[in-house]
Amino acid sequence: MSRPRPHTGTSAPTGPRAWARDLVMGMRFAAGGGREGWIRTALTATGVALGVAVLLLCASVPPLLDARHGREEARENAGRLHPPPPSDRTLLQASVDTTFRGTPIRGRLVRPDGAHPPVPPGIRELPGPGRMLVSPALKELLDSPRGALLRDRLDHQVAGVIGDAGLLGPRELTYIAGTTTLSAADGDRIDHFGTGWHPPPARAPVALLVVMTCVTLMTPVLVFIGTSVRFGNERRERRLAALRLVGADVRTTRRIASGEALFGALLGLAGGGALFLAGRQCAGAITLWDVNVFPSDVAPSPLAAALIAVLVPTAAVVVTLVAQRGVTVEPLGIVRDRPALRRRLWWRVALPAVGALLLVPLARERPWHDTPLHTAALAAGAMSLLLGVTALLPWLVDAVVGRLHGGPVPWQLAVRRLQWNSGPATRAVGAITVAVAGAIAIHMLMTGMQAGYAQAYAKSGKVPRIGLWGNADGWPRTQRALDALRTTPGVTAVRGTIDANVRRLADAGRPPSAAMPSTLAVGSCAALRTVARLDSCRDGEVFLTDAAGRDRTLAPGTRIDLNPALTAHDPRDPRPWTIPAAARGARLLDHGRGPDRIAYDLLATPSALDVGRLDRPTMEFKVDFDRGTPDAVEHIRNTAARISPAMAEYSAVDNPHDAQYTSVRQGLFAGAALTLLLIGSGLVISTVEQLHERRRLLSTLDAYGTRRATLGWSVLWQTALPVALGLGLALACGLALGALLLTMIDSPVTVDWPVVAGTAGIGGGVILLVTLLSLPPLWRMMRPDGLRTE
Repeated sequence: MSRPRPHTGTSAPTGPRAWARDLVMGMRFAAGGGREGWIRTALTATGVALGVAVLLLCASVPPLLDARHGREEARENAGRLHPPPPSDRTLLQASVDTTFRGTPIRGRLVRPDGAHPPVPPGIRELPGPGRMLVSPALKELLDSPRGALLRDRLDHQVAGVIGDAGLLGPRELTYIAGTTTLSAADGDRIDHFGTGWHPPPARAPVALLVVMTCVTLMTPVLVFIGTSVRFGNERRERRLAALRLVGADVRTTRRIASGEALFGALLGLAGGGALFLAGRQCAGAITLWDVNVFPSDVAPSPLAAALIAVLVPTAAVVVTLVAQRGVTVEPLGIVRDRPALRRRLWWRVALPAVGALLLVPLARERPWHDTPLHTAALAAGAMSLLLGVTALLPWLVDAVVGRLHGGPVPWQLAVRRLQWNSGPATRAVGAITVAVAGAIAIHMLMTGMQAGYAQAYAKSGKVPRIGLWGNADGWPRTQRALDALRTTPGVTAVRGTIDANVRRLADAGRPPSAAMPSTLAVGSCAALRTVARLDSCRDGEVFLTDAAGRDRTLAPGTRIDLNPALTAHDPRDPRPWTIPAAARGARLLDHGRGPDRIAYDLLATPSALDVGRLDRPTMEFKVDFDRGTPDAVEHIRNTAARISPAMAEYSAVDNPHDAQYTSVRQGLFAGAALTLLLIGSGLVISTVEQLHERRRLLSTLDAYGTRRATLGWSVLWQTALPVALGLGLALACGLALGALLLTMIDSPVTVDWPVVAGTAGIGGGVILLVTLLSLPPLWRMMRPDGLRTE
């Protein structure tokens, strides 16, 4: 009978078969490790699952926007400069969007020219006159008691609902109504739906917010995944020592350890996919900045999903291999750390320095533009700054605890432990640092944006006023509209004019568009007195104002064109009109420009000019109302819809951004709190493992009469020091990053101190929680029987 050969220490084969064998063995150890092994695996899987779900969510943003923009393009056609002639396959369409209690409602009014008009997606046939098709969410609103005022405005019979293909999201409020009274002046003639519509470019604040949200979500996730796969590292190394005793070499033990981490990562990958699929079902119930999407739209591209499925398990194996290089596993259960290396500072400072170098030029640019290069620089700079703070934390902890001496016994025990090995604590706290720093920066950005919106609305909405405008059809109709608005509940004053563009007739040999355009207002003497200071006024008079940009060649007796050409390639038949010789001067009351203030060049009373000769004249109304009257704004909108369904509104009475930003900020704060609690669970496991490693020392201290309170306080300080230093770094990084972001959007640097204090308070709560959960294992290990040995 042959005797087994002694272990010679030769390395095991490292080919693919050896890798597969050792990884599978490690996965078997993780699956059969008993209750403690499954707890470690569950924690690893939980951390990886949350990270994978966030990565899948971020990867779903581009396909989500593409799907949304595709549906928007398929249902739109705003008309063309040269519309098609009326035919059996054309229709007139007008935009009749409105707002109800701060919520926008998209509306389209259609009048077919024949029996085969184009049909937008989501409906089978166009609704008939007096009938409308509505989205499910709008139907629900109209059927509810709170939609009573809106039912008066949308005075059509509901004939059905619009399918998903015609909606941007399940909660979108939209409708399409049929009519026989829509005129060509109020709408556009089209022969198909679906145009080369492109969404407007995102403004700088929105682009910054989107990029920074993705960065601050993904960066702590990457750090936390790296921390999660190292849960249970201390006990794993002791088990690997037993494998060394039976003949396994160092490389084999490292691959087996990687297999254990791989098992938890694969479970987390599956759990993250399931969590993502379950969470996206809630997408239809969430509306942010009037954006609502279908759950089916929240899906990453196949390439992105494949990369996540490959990179997350690979990262688990790589992180474990790197962690194993820091220890030397010997037989007989001995785990001997390598000699401590001095942590070098230069590369840790280089990361945030690179981030600052990328971000500072963006902050100095005026204005900041959303270009691919700027977006890449913003994302890379913010991620480098956040990761740099994580890299700085271990050096900072070592530098601080290395200079601490003396103090009470619990303090000395905690400091000595951190001086000996601060790696496990700083790894878990690193994810806290990134999450808190990103949350502070995002909160600062959102606070600045919210303050900017609030200031703008407070200034423009200081006077309770709504502006309305629509196509004019003679002064009598405008007068009836004024009377209807004056009798609306809550209205205190109304001023209305008919506005149009005119141009001085060009000299011979010059193009018609060469003359300077001018703005004309036609209104009663009472309406004109709200625009300019008039010494006297009678119907039939004309006035020339002192507008700063007025064409100075306009004077009594000047011939002007009431049908001016817009461009040199827009030939039109001129409609000459002579400014009366009796025209007098008038001084404008307000020379400012804006949606509520127009610097008119000419003022005319109704009898002085035939409004029908003007090119596309518009009715312009300024309606003042009493804020104390319930739903005064909605009553005004109802009256405007009765005057003309195509009547448009411009006002500052609704500030939807305030509630939206508040809800998102609250969600971010809740997310930061959840992240801190989750990472706190990792701190608990790390602390308990360190206590288990020192169980013989704890038994010795107990045998010498050391009080339990002393060791309990030492556990508290051992946890509190890295967390406090990490929160300090996070505060400095978050404030610096937030200040740079606010500078990019030309906003004053403001800090939401309650959020900062709340985050610090949660960090303190995590410290207490970790300490409380660590006390029962600590007391179990402080027993004399822990001194027994074999």
